[in-house]
Amino acid sequence: MILDEMIKKIQESKRIVVFAHVNPDGDAMGSSLGMYLALKGLNKDVDLVIPEYAKCFEFLPGIDEIKKEGTGKYDLAIALDCASQQRLADPTSAFPNSDANMQIDHHVSNSMYADFNYVDPVSPACAQILIKVLNYWNIEVTKDIGKCLLTGIITDTGGFAYEGVSAETFEIVAGLLNKGINISNIYKKVLQTRTKEKFELIKLATNRLEFYQNDKVAFTYITLDDEKRLNTGFGDYEGCVEIGRDIEGVEVSVFMREVATGGFKVSMRSNEYVNVSDICLMFGGGGHVKAAGCTITTGTLEQIRDKIINQIKLYLK
Repeated sequence: MILDEMIKKIQESKRIVVFAHVNPDGDAMGSSLGMYLALKGLNKDVDLVIPEYAKCFEFLPGIDEIKKEGTGKYDLAIALDCASQQRLADPTSAFPNSDANMQIDHHVSNSMYADFNYVDPVSPACAQILIKVLNYWNIEVTKDIGKCLLTGIITDTGGFAYEGVSAETFEIVAGLLNKGINISNIYKKVLQTRTKEKFELIKLATNRLEFYQNDKVAFTYITLDDEKRLNTGFGDYEGCVEIGRDIEGVEVSVFMREVATGGFKVSMRSNEYVNVSDICLMFGGGGHVKAAGCTITTGTLEQIRDKIINQIKLYLK
């Protein structure tokens, strides 16, 4: 079984590095930190590389040990919650240059890019998979590890609101609660608390909301000038894409954020039947059926918007 091969490789490896995807959400942060702490518990020499992350995750155990880039050669590189190598936050290319690499993920668009791949697209969160994997490996899920992984589950399920949530999800969460982890505290920190800057950014995105295709598509955006003017921090744009999805009658919500390297990062959410992962794949991205993204580097804001909406139109009923 692949999990047996993976733990054998981990046991053989002395120097290990752990990665998450760029612009890490709660699942990427929680999963990578959970893996990092588990490997530390095995007395491995391990680095956790996350170049940037949102302020709301600063309460997580191990956060102060994060590095911005890998250093030197590794025996093993591990990616968490990342669908493709191109999405990996790996500024020094340590992942492909390690002696071996592996990944654990739950994206349906995963490209199976590692030497060892464990992907479960049915799972609502990578963190949920990791709990089962650690249990299979007989690695104790400590209170600190559990806090990280519960953060991943809460954020990627929208506070247990999304369709992927299963009875198994609640069974796993019940086990974490029995360890003394405060679920309401985590929920408040990652889903309910906003900085004033983030509130102003969401207000701006809300005021800019436009509707297309008989109000089935909601669209909004922010620019680099907006972020500079409002003095927002990394990750303050999280949640903007949900504004449109929560409106009655909207099937697809689109949020575009200008990036410093040129172009726009596009996030999409759907409600009932549109597979936004398929749409994002057309633009070199991917993700989940109802939550996906891509980056488009050529064209004006209006040109990119029209290109996306014309593609969405093909999927609407």
